[in-house]
Amino acid sequence: MKTTQIKKMALASLLAAVAVVLSPLSIPVGASKCFPIQHLVNVIAGVFLGPWYAMGSAFITSLIRNIMGTGSLLAFPGSMCGAFLCGLLFSKTKNLIAGCLGEVIGTGIIGGLLAYPVATMIMGKEAALFAYVMPFLTATMVGSFMALLLIGILDKSGAFRMLQKMVN
Repeated sequence: MKTTQIKKMALASLLAAVAVVLSPLSIPVGASKCFPIQHLVNVIAGVFLGPWYAMGSAFITSLIRNIMGTGSLLAFPGSMCGAFLCGLLFSKTKNLIAGCLGEVIGTGIIGGLLAYPVATMIMGKEAALFAYVMPFLTATMVGSFMALLLIGILDKSGAFRMLQKMVN
């Protein structure tokens, strides 16, 4: 295994751990728990690790939160789509705003729509097709904005480039 892969796996695991530890900071919105810290972590993972490691980190976070009883099955489609699309758009454009938009679209719209079959078929809940879009959009916009601020501060201080070099 290459050193770069080990570094990326270690950072993905660390980010998943941060997201799990901060999972009590959820906000109930409508039919779901909104978790802006997950979206903050997704953007950080997408920017520093790329789409696949970011999606893996989101999956591990969702899995652990479900095992611990602090999350729901709805976390899987939202967080994984958002993290992947964020990482994909950032890797293609090197633009932080594009990465944040990827998180918002991936989680808020795509993940919100994918939550419908999870809720109705797996969880046995009655829900409208767009029932999860607004709550997911709310959480992801807050978390993505927090990530935009944090990474912006890191960029101005020079720490952003240093961290990118360490991971890659």
